Amino acid sequence: MKIEVRDVPPRSAWALEQAGVHPLLARLYAARGVTHPGELDEGLGQLLPPGGLKGVAEAARLLADAVAADRRICIVADYDCDGATACAVALRGLRLLGARRLDYLVPDRVVDGYGLTPPIAERVAARGADLLVTVDNGIASVDGVARARALGLQVLVTDHHLPGSELPAADVIVNPNQPGCGFGSKALAGVGAMFYVLLALRAELRERGVFADPGAAGEAAQRGSQVLQPKLDALLPLVALGTVADVVPLDANNRRLVAQGLRRIRAGQMPAGLPALFEVAGRDARRASTFDFGFALGPRINAAGRLADMTLGIELLLTDDAGRAQELARQLDAINRERREIEGGMREQAMQIAEGVLDPQADPPCALAVFDPEFHEGVVGIVAARLKERWHRPAFVFAPSGAPGKAHELKGSGRSIAGFHLRDALDLLSKRQPGVLLRFGGHAMAAGCTIAEDQFERFEQALQQIAAEWLDEATLTRRLPTDGALPAAYRRPDVAETLRAGVWGQGFAPPVFSEELEVISQRLVGERHLALKLRHQGEPVDGIWFGRTEPLPARALLAFRLEVDEWQGARRVRLLIEGWDEAAARAMP
Repeated sequence: MKIEVRDVPPRSAWALEQAGVHPLLARLYAARGVTHPGELDEGLGQLLPPGGLKGVAEAARLLADAVAADRRICIVADYDCDGATACAVALRGLRLLGARRLDYLVPDRVVDGYGLTPPIAERVAARGADLLVTVDNGIASVDGVARARALGLQVLVTDHHLPGSELPAADVIVNPNQPGCGFGSKALAGVGAMFYVLLALRAELRERGVFADPGAAGEAAQRGSQVLQPKLDALLPLVALGTVADVVPLDANNRRLVAQGLRRIRAGQMPAGLPALFEVAGRDARRASTFDFGFALGPRINAAGRLADMTLGIELLLTDDAGRAQELARQLDAINRERREIEGGMREQAMQIAEGVLDPQADPPCALAVFDPEFHEGVVGIVAARLKERWHRPAFVFAPSGAPGKAHELKGSGRSIAGFHLRDALDLLSKRQPGVLLRFGGHAMAAGCTIAEDQFERFEQALQQIAAEWLDEATLTRRLPTDGALPAAYRRPDVAETLRAGVWGQGFAPPVFSEELEVISQRLVGERHLALKLRHQGEPVDGIWFGRTEPLPARALLAFRLEVDEWQGARRVRLLIEGWDEAAARAMP
């Protein structure tokens, strides 16, 4: 690993400081591309207006007509946290805006596969729906949309995934990444796209005179012809959770959505399912952070889609009954524990398979692909991420399909490194090796595909060939961008709390500092972690490196985050070690 220090544009940092931003935060923000204090304004009024989103006005009219005619609307969701939160936002929001006949359907990961397929369209039609709305899927569902239209359904696709060469023939598509869309944020999550559709629908209903003037609310209530315009900000905690859990880049617009959601959660203003999730995860909602979304709440909701039925997760997000929420949260927590056990076994097996084919005396190939007939398809993405982290290579993990009649197929999930666009790589692979990929889709950093079992070796060879062409030595070197040295004056619990509470995530990395530290003492704790006593700028400080058992030299260039350690009522800062630069250590005198 090579530890690097981010550049800090001095003019940007100075401008932020002059606007009253804390000097340390000014430095951190400037290093992440913030150039003006206005970019840090988290007010709802600073959100990009819905009108810039291609198709959103047409979507609003379609939904407004459906609400006015009391048509039956069915939401088709994806089976991850983004899809679950998008489904809950759609149902809660449409109900607030007057829809009465609402339904939802979420495909089974194993049986149905991803997205709106023709069989899913047939099930929606069989339920008596008039309008089918996809959330967090649909942009690649050419056949599914065609089947739905043939069955007489109107179709609204809301999605954020990258489109293929052919768009589905839906009545309306809302996707910031579709051709011709000039929306200022291409990083909207699926839940964000649905939230924007609801904002546009509310504006359309307002134009149609559906909402009463607040000053005439009493008279309107007597007439029964109008209602007060509902507030949609109650949906923001769900928008924030789905946005962070889907690991989309936190550009300025997404940071505002997340900040607004966090603000409401910390104030106790959230659906009953969220405090129940915080409780089973052992987290404090009053101190909610993006870390809680990414590492506590999100995985528990995702576990339902991986091993069971995402209906559990959606029902948790829909219920207003605290007792029911606690029951569902406990079920999700149990499923997540099972997921961890399965993942642990698969991870060890995947590591052994990879190590068995890799030459320990040589660099690993430019991409990895692993398959074992005992793997569980619900966990392949997580294991691929572990392989990617271990070897710093794009990695795919495959498992046998559990779908009826699909025993000859393998379902794979991949995770990538910077500089290797995974979906584009799959697209090129499909052109070079026709017939290898049965289906594929995804993003730059994460993608999925289905192949025939007898095509695994062709897939592996083709992927490695593309990676060898696209990646160079610099890209294949693991690099850890950091924020440089931490002034000793900022090594305080209040500073650590300020940093923890910030909106950090993909594309707006949490603060990680780096400097050469003296290792005073070190010992193993729990047989898996390295507890350290370090000297930071002349002062002793505790440190912990989770998951490391090998000792460090007397001096080391370490990358670390600040963490508040509470023990017997005392609060003090300790350093949470993220990595070290071994080459730099060898060069030290």
